[in-house]
Amino acid sequence: MLKKQQLYNQLKKHIQLQHWPPGTVLTQQQLAEHYGVSRIVVRDVQQALLSDGWLEPHGKAGMQVPGFSATEAQELCLLRLQLEPLALQLAAANMSFSQLGQAEDLLAYIAAHKHLAPYQRGELNWQFHRILYQSCAKPHLLRLLDQLHQQVSRYLGYQEQALAYADTSAAEHAELLTLLRHGDTEQAGKLLVRHITEAGNLLVQLLQKQQGAR
Repeated sequence: MLKKQQLYNQLKKHIQLQHWPPGTVLTQQQLAEHYGVSRIVVRDVQQALLSDGWLEPHGKAGMQVPGFSATEAQELCLLRLQLEPLALQLAAANMSFSQLGQAEDLLAYIAAHKHLAPYQRGELNWQFHRILYQSCAKPHLLRLLDQLHQQVSRYLGYQEQALAYADTSAAEHAELLTLLRHGDTEQAGKLLVRHITEAGNLLVQLLQKQQGAR
């Protein structure tokens, strides 16, 4: 039988792969039967996914998979722009060659595995950024970023799939590492701002176009 964390990960994966597409109503009974778990486990996992923005309330007892919103995507991008450059600036002075090596190894892994699923790319993308920020020595800031990522990750996987953005993202990540290795914190910060801004703008424009076509 699946445990809570296993079901949480599995359900997120299936939502990202659109096994449960946006708008799908998911009841406790339905999920309990589908995944072979108790309704108590489903209830706890639904509440966690609700808190992380992967589900939203529907009716009296159900929850549904939320759609992708241009307004929400824009807000998440704005929050990233406030928090991530700050984390990088604070982390740069304490960043070790070991951390840079970990980040480089992660990029090499992504490059060597071309057929990763969108949800996997979204998670690895955050792991790369998290490695760079971890030496900022600001636990509350890191906690905020981790919480923000829970909502951002749903969009990151969709973005790489819908916009074929993986190559651009990889190139900018490699450039960011080069700047940090050379100690050019100022240019690294500017690149990070551009990286987040351009990706966010493309995603918002795509979502606005899709919403306008309905």
